[in-house]
Amino acid sequence: MSSPTMLTVVKVGSNILTRADGHVNVSRLSAIVDQLAALHSAGHQLILVSSGAVACGRGEMKAVHPLDSVEQRQLYSAMGQVKLMNLYYSLFREYGINVGQVLTMKENFLSERQYQNQKSCISVMLENNIIPIVNENDTVSITELMFTDNDELSGLMAQMMKADNLILLSNVDGLLGNPDADGSRPTIRKVQSAEDVAQYVTDSKSSFGRGGMTSKCNTALSVAHTGIHVYIANGTRENILQRVLQGDKDTPYTEFV
Repeated sequence: MSSPTMLTVVKVGSNILTRADGHVNVSRLSAIVDQLAALHSAGHQLILVSSGAVACGRGEMKAVHPLDSVEQRQLYSAMGQVKLMNLYYSLFREYGINVGQVLTMKENFLSERQYQNQKSCISVMLENNIIPIVNENDTVSITELMFTDNDELSGLMAQMMKADNLILLSNVDGLLGNPDADGSRPTIRKVQSAEDVAQYVTDSKSSFGRGGMTSKCNTALSVAHTGIHVYIANGTRENILQRVLQGDKDTPYTEFV
């Protein structure tokens, strides 16, 4: 008797996919694809929520005049989405895996008709063994109705599709506790409630993303409350996705229960 199919949403943030110079980190992106391909071949259904479009677009051209923040986001994301999807397409193609792009906006989660259309689209992709690659449509999402960040988007996506797992990949090992005597901060293994989070979390954000640990924890608590297993883990660690899903005791990460 075969085991039931597991659906996992993986969110990869800008701090994972962006180099110090602001351009996309292709080797890191390739490592993430390797892990996703292994999970896919093992029978997992996957949804990838990926940042990185603006980083991909930033190095493609020099603007003809100085741009404000909205214009930069529109221009770089419009160009970068093409490059980012081409990278994902090429890397997944090496494994014979098909991918599809889903650009969404917060309005798509507020209107019942748009919500159901979006859900149906992703469902038919999963049924046909395609990995949806999701991002906010930054070319038009420039109002107060933008997602807080891709943490929020991935949480909404996990709940909409009734996922089994949500893994938020960051550049830290999870929620870090208070400093030990030697100054090191241990990773909090399990979080039960908002009270657990408040004493440890800081509001610092990554250099290239809109979110921070507060956002990740808010999303994680909200999604875990619906019965989905949520993890915050370090996307720079080797085979981190497999280690998290296997419950590797030697790998630091934070689980929200």
